[in-house]
Amino acid sequence: MYVAGHRPTTVQDYVALVEIDLTGELMIAAAAASEDRLSPDRIDEVLEVDGEGGGTDRARHRAGPAGCAPG
Repeated sequence: MYVAGHRPTTVQDYVALVEIDLTGELMIAAAAASEDRLSPDRIDEVLEVDGEGGGTDRARHRAGPAGCAPG
């Protein structure tokens, strides 16, 4: 019986990685918060957005130009 060897993955979904990172940061902020829910302003602060629906500068920086990392 032939079993294929493990091949390293060379393709990554950089947008998904950024979303996972930002979700983790929201979970950390929620765990540290004294209130039951994070306010919309606190969520914007954690995600580093301006609250006007413009996306995150940090997410764009992490993902690269046009939301995709070079490579």
